[in-house]
Amino acid sequence: MTGELLYGRDFSKEFIFSASRSSGPGGQNVNKVSTKVELRFDVPHSTLLTDEEKEILLKRFENKINSDGILILVSQSERSQLKNKEKSIEKFYSLLKKALTPKKKRKPTRPGTAAREKRLEEKRNLSEKKARRKL
Repeated sequence: MTGELLYGRDFSKEFIFSASRSSGPGGQNVNKVSTKVELRFDVPHSTLLTDEEKEILLKRFENKINSDGILILVSQSERSQLKNKEKSIEKFYSLLKKALTPKKKRKPTRPGTAAREKRLEEKRNLSEKKARRKL
């Protein structure tokens, strides 16, 4: 899934990766090997995104984007750098897909006849139960 395409676009050329020591699982390995992976994606300077898509991303991920407009995703759950790299790429594509998929408008609906009858029947039963307590 590393080379996944989103809407026919391959963003892997615009990724910037950096690795550092992780605080995740790994025992002594954590102290020696740089397994934490940071994926950086420059949203304003991306050649694959349209201006509208850039605006959407900048609005939706304000807390994940720094002041320079760079989206930063960190992965340190795995013990190998490669797996963390793949996880961060997966995370990027799922975030991008979620942000760029238009939300469906909710169509207001009314409860059906059966649902109305059921609700009224439950109210009657509860009322009778309480009335019996008074006797």
